[in-house]
Amino acid sequence: MKISGKFLFMGVDLILSACAIGLSILIRFEGEIPARFITPCLYFFTIAPVCVVVFYLFGLYEKVWRYAGLYELITIVYAVSTALAPYLIFSFVTSGSVFPRGIVAIAWFANIFFLGGIRFVLRLVSERARPHKSVQQKRVLIVGANDIGELALREMQRQKGAGYIPVGFIDDDLTRAHVMIHGVPVLGTKETIAKVIENKSIDELIIALSSPSYVRELVSRCEKLKVALKIIPSISEILDGKIAVNQIREVQIEDLLERAPVTLDLERLSSYIKNNTVLVTGAGGSIGSEICRQVLRLEPRELVLLGHGENSIHEIWLELSSHTAIPLRTVIGDIKDRSMLNWLFENVRPQVVFHAAAHKHVPLMEHNSREAIKNNVKGTRNLVEAAGKYGVERFIFLSTDKAVNPVSVMGASKRIAEILVATGAAHSSTKFIAVRFGNVLGSRGSVIPTFKHQIKSGGPVTVTHADMTRYFMTIPEAVQLVIQAGAIGERGEIYMLDMGKPIKILDLAKNLIRLSGYEVGRDIRIEIQGSRPGEKLEEELVNVGETISPTGVEKILKVHSCALDRDAMEKMLSDLEAALEKNNEETVKKLLLDGVKLFSCAKNAAQDP
Repeated sequence: MKISGKFLFMGVDLILSACAIGLSILIRFEGEIPARFITPCLYFFTIAPVCVVVFYLFGLYEKVWRYAGLYELITIVYAVSTALAPYLIFSFVTSGSVFPRGIVAIAWFANIFFLGGIRFVLRLVSERARPHKSVQQKRVLIVGANDIGELALREMQRQKGAGYIPVGFIDDDLTRAHVMIHGVPVLGTKETIAKVIENKSIDELIIALSSPSYVRELVSRCEKLKVALKIIPSISEILDGKIAVNQIREVQIEDLLERAPVTLDLERLSSYIKNNTVLVTGAGGSIGSEICRQVLRLEPRELVLLGHGENSIHEIWLELSSHTAIPLRTVIGDIKDRSMLNWLFENVRPQVVFHAAAHKHVPLMEHNSREAIKNNVKGTRNLVEAAGKYGVERFIFLSTDKAVNPVSVMGASKRIAEILVATGAAHSSTKFIAVRFGNVLGSRGSVIPTFKHQIKSGGPVTVTHADMTRYFMTIPEAVQLVIQAGAIGERGEIYMLDMGKPIKILDLAKNLIRLSGYEVGRDIRIEIQGSRPGEKLEEELVNVGETISPTGVEKILKVHSCALDRDAMEKMLSDLEAALEKNNEETVKKLLLDGVKLFSCAKNAAQDP
């Protein structure tokens, strides 16, 4: 508030408080003031300037009153109480002989009414006078007569130009039936939601609940109704307990996952990243770029972005450089290039390496096994050797559940890479750590972007098998756990992320079609095409012969694998190198899959006496 505006407000408050005091005196004496109380009552008017001073000390002249709410009203009550407290105490000390105590009580109510009322009148006038953009008006139904729903309703009523017309609430708590919240009624439960939507001509459903199972049920119930579904962030995501209308967003597939929130041990994470140089391979990819974002929050000395795609590296550099003062180094290079890696590690000397670069498209790698091996196996070997040679403190390798009892080239190449990371620890002081996890929603090569493209094109949405299941996480969640696993890991260990329950790909496709506003089968059909080369119906969590145990960190498990023969590994890699030189795809693929069997824990266990 400008200085001139403050003085104007103070003057208005002085007049209003004086009026409140005068009214209090007239009410108390019923219009006839006894002669002995006339002088004390004149002194009673000193409350007016005292109220103004107290209001100033409480910061009430710094408020923007068109946004006034309950907090501001409570502040006014405290301020008026503080101003009148000395007068109340004085009236008790004098036993009401100077002026009656009743005047103080009436003056308290009157001042709150006058001084508080003028501020809320200002808010009302401001809202009515504010010009509204001509936007299409949408009749909305809020699901959840809770704190978030109430906050959203208030914001919609305040921002009339946003185009929301709140018609009612849906809530399964029967005690709230027909209750009014800010003049808007609770119209029913989820059981009657279709009838309410039809009877009230609802255009949009806004979900104020964070239960994935409830959201899934709503998506299913509303499939045949022409109504848009949106969701409000959870209360923990809302800053200062306030919701902005622009925070209301489309329901996303992530909202349907039954996931518990990840709790990070920031102190432990910071201890191995803060003030250290961190290198991320595959930094331009969906997972690599998220690693970069989250590592920056832990304040490394320098972040090195390594990738062979100049456009993707440039994009993540542009994004990060606009939000941080931490030095960023971009390196366009290929992990298959050993001399480049040696130069990089010698000159940069990273203390921490996150190895996210990989060829990961399962069907594509079945027909390009040479490239899968060169990138996933040889590239990882180059990095492991460079990390050990140049004294990297921690090396975190991002593996996959497809490396468990692999049947695909991609899975087998990642399993060999896991073994390389584990055996690398035997001849180095570097803490080599491998972290397995399943599919991440929205990553390049995942089914979600493919399904979205197919839906946008009018279908069909193609699913390989009706019973195929996969484990899913969001990219940020998976990366948080990977970074946390890096904090607890020691030399040569493999960790596995608790991915929750597997999800049917068919169900994922159906939900995505519904979320896009279409009816499955009528608007967009689903086509079952049959499993592709290298695909399993179900992914597994551990290899045969492996066991898992808790780590003490929620959602991170330790995998206990078997001892591995380093000499046998070197021979297998040498044979692979020779086959690669001859460009023989079939031989390369056979050597790779045979190599995985050679290092099977079940086989090693069977050979033990």
